[in-house]
Amino acid sequence: MKIKICGLKYQDNIRAISALQPDMIGFIFYPGSKRFAGDILEAGILNQLASSILKVGVFVNQEKSEVIGIAEEYHLDLVQLHGNENSSYCSHIRNKGYKVVKAVPVSNKLYKDRLLSYAGNVDYFLFDTATPGYGGSGKTFNWDMLQEYEQEIPFLLSGGLGNDNVEQILRLNHPRLFGIDASSKLEDKPGVKNSRQTLTFINTIRNATI
Repeated sequence: MKIKICGLKYQDNIRAISALQPDMIGFIFYPGSKRFAGDILEAGILNQLASSILKVGVFVNQEKSEVIGIAEEYHLDLVQLHGNENSSYCSHIRNKGYKVVKAVPVSNKLYKDRLLSYAGNVDYFLFDTATPGYGGSGKTFNWDMLQEYEQEIPFLLSGGLGNDNVEQILRLNHPRLFGIDASSKLEDKPGVKNSRQTLTFINTIRNATI
């Protein structure tokens, strides 16, 4: 199970969390987020990350040219789209050489027709708790709904993941569950992950899935 730690922005914290060797680190380039990194994050810091750590940029309803420009500047590996981006938009980003993660907000059901519309144009879905602020709420949704998902596209689980529910995460059993995405529950404040809590989270998952 791949582990993504999302919402980092400060140089020292990026170095500390990258030393814990998560599989992916996410950086938010949506100005409306309290974890917005675009105003202080230097591209050179990301270049110092181990090649084994994939760099993910998070965007919300931004112009395709802006997304591509940022992806090129920061040498991103994946582009995560959290807004209303349609299948054509995702295809455009993918054709530029970036893997695409399409975030899907979940409240009381999975909208299968909408998911099908992305087939062939995204590499992963990310199921996150529906909120007005495009994620980062620290709230979970009813994970039983994941059993409704029947597509071949692998997915990441997000929304309120942390050490208080890691055992429930490990009990999830779905053939397309590719990874998990943790953010707010591992923070001391928005954009600053607690290294000790993050290490515990990573070790618990890895020790259970060896």
